Amino acid sequence: MKTVSSLRMVSRNVKALAEAALQESGGLLRLAPNWVPRSFLQPGLRIKLHPDDTYAYGAHRGGIDERWFASTTEAANEGRVPDEGLSYCVAGRQRFTLRQAVAECGATLVGGAIWKKYGRWPVYSKFFDNMGPIPLHMHQNARQARLVGQEGKPESYYFPPQQNNVGNNFPYTFFGLEPGITKAQVRKCLEDWNKGDNGILDLSKAYRLKPGTGWLVGPCILHAPGSLCTYEPQWGSDVFGMYQSMVEGRYVPWSLLVKDMPRNKHKDLDFIVDQLDWEANVDPKFKDHHYLEPVPVADTRKEGYVDRWIVYGKIDGQQLFSAKELTVEAGVRCTIKDRGAYGLICVQGVGKINGQPLNSPKLIRFGELTEDEYFCTEDGARAGVIFENTSETEPLVCLRYFGPEVNPDAPALGAYRKNKF
Repeated sequence: MKTVSSLRMVSRNVKALAEAALQESGGLLRLAPNWVPRSFLQPGLRIKLHPDDTYAYGAHRGGIDERWFASTTEAANEGRVPDEGLSYCVAGRQRFTLRQAVAECGATLVGGAIWKKYGRWPVYSKFFDNMGPIPLHMHQNARQARLVGQEGKPESYYFPPQQNNVGNNFPYTFFGLEPGITKAQVRKCLEDWNKGDNGILDLSKAYRLKPGTGWLVGPCILHAPGSLCTYEPQWGSDVFGMYQSMVEGRYVPWSLLVKDMPRNKHKDLDFIVDQLDWEANVDPKFKDHHYLEPVPVADTRKEGYVDRWIVYGKIDGQQLFSAKELTVEAGVRCTIKDRGAYGLICVQGVGKINGQPLNSPKLIRFGELTEDEYFCTEDGARAGVIFENTSETEPLVCLRYFGPEVNPDAPALGAYRKNKF
């Protein structure tokens, strides 16, 4: 078994290695699987990690319920290993982090506009896979996160059918608060934290989750994700605050509510309530303003492939990320051009990408290398990437996510009502 740890680690002067790999592949960097555990959640067992490896970091760290894609963002876990959350590039018998490659190659990898504005790859995506629901929580906005030296975290969800053959224990997500709920009611839930279940879900509303659909969720909006496996393009941050004191009978420590708030505000209930975007949380048309269904880029069915927008729309007037799902039928070869760099994961089938191997594995051991994940540079994306399905029977399906303001042609929220097939 060829593993990540068997490759020689290169931590500096990686530019030459990266550029050689890009030259050979037409703008692609192959990535190794990037596994992240959570101590307070129960893994959903649908991300193809071998069941013997669910607790590969140790039971005290919790089970692995996430796989991060094309990430230069560290996981904010207590007791984390130094490179937790960081994706590794594979170049022959050597490896280096995507973060280091971006630092040394800059605009060559992420594109001129993103490099000039952010000086990094500011987004990432992941599979988020749990057996049951997780606590009602929010992610801070940029202003709030700066108070603790972090970045805000808007995010999005798509539920790939390939990862959701079973819905697990609770395929419903609570979003926001019912119209008419008051800040005093939320404050009372915080006051009742140590009395057992603080009852905050009574103030929220659950929506049934459906594979092949998604949601766009801005910061400061309460949500308690259900048990579908989720593909989540999001901003490069891991901040959050848990507002629910118990979930499925498990206690949620107060520390998980206030971990990304200023220390002198950890007992300030009014401050904690005011972290919420009240207007967005009590929006009576919440679903209309956040729900997503795939929208085809064009009708190319006769050519044997279809590319669809799966994440689109703006948050506070900005396109912070977007994503597409490409389906290539058996035996078909196509060239796909995009406007900017992206991270790609193959979720079904076998084939080639710019002549490089591309396949979705059945089962992955912890530390094992795969051929299902790549990072594509902006120049490579603009020149066009060749996808070839080498199967005689099965579709080749890939998800790819993009950085901020890359796709001005992306549809607006609600476009699926008029443009789908």
